[in-house]
Amino acid sequence: MRPAVQTDVTSRGKYETRLDPALWAYIDSVNAWYPQEIVGLPVDKQRAVYNRMCRAFHQGRPLGVKTRDGLIAAADRGIPVRRYQRAGEAARALVVYYHGGGFILGGLDSHDDICAEICAGTGFEVLSIDYRLAPEHVHPAAFNDALAAFEWAAKTSSLPIVLCGESAGGNLAAAVAQATRRHARAAIGQVLIYPGLGGDENAGSYVEHAEAPLLSVGDVAFYRDVRSVRRQSPDDPTFSPLRDTDFSGLPPTVVITAECDPLSSDGETYRDRILAAGGKAWWHEEKRLVHSFLRARTTVPAAAEAFVRIIDAIAALGRGEWPY
Repeated sequence: MRPAVQTDVTSRGKYETRLDPALWAYIDSVNAWYPQEIVGLPVDKQRAVYNRMCRAFHQGRPLGVKTRDGLIAAADRGIPVRRYQRAGEAARALVVYYHGGGFILGGLDSHDDICAEICAGTGFEVLSIDYRLAPEHVHPAAFNDALAAFEWAAKTSSLPIVLCGESAGGNLAAAVAQATRRHARAAIGQVLIYPGLGGDENAGSYVEHAEAPLLSVGDVAFYRDVRSVRRQSPDDPTFSPLRDTDFSGLPPTVVITAECDPLSSDGETYRDRILAAGGKAWWHEEKRLVHSFLRARTTVPAAAEAFVRIIDAIAALGRGEWPY
């Protein structure tokens, strides 16, 4: 994801020597897609650039992974989904995956290779959800689609469900986990990848990494405001999962964040609240990585190692095991 607000992408500041040269090459390649004039364009124009960038970063699907696109019937619309399966093998679990993109970007194609690699790495079926985007569809549209997708999966599949989401998708996965914790087919685990959960923006990583590469606190505020309905309640847990007052009954949870990311503290806080409520949760901060590091997994060794940890966590939870 690239910032949708005006930022100085040429100043590396304290991150100049803190980040690996290979990671800087990735950051520079992302920034190259976004000359400063793009930030003033309408969202549909920004989406077009984002989609082209995603195609450029696409790594292809691993051999043996087959896909099928379809629609989930929900209320007054169909929700586009893409199913990933490893050919010739019976899956032991179903991963419901919510993509990132600040609630305004992304879709089935933007995270296609990531979903395919999760399928290949775990042997599980993956269901990627093309939820509605802001500003055309403000909250709770994305959450409603995310919830409807879970309920459809729970009704139509006998496989145990693991929720997974990246960035904005991590917010949706957490919100769905909280809304469905007492469902007869509640998820048996969730894996959140640098999620934005609505934490305290005056403390922790929000302050220390306010101007981190690829995501700043200004960008976080922009995406939040675009998604918000008029008079949005800050205490709505379907909007900001950390604003919930009850963290009991949640599935075993693994949260992976990036050190140089204003959102990192959200993962730590979420873990602490689940543990305090008697649940199982593990948080790991990937050192010297930035928001969106999944796209750097083929060129940055630390990002590749983090992705292996993510796949291992999904695989363990899907087998009903606690990996930590």
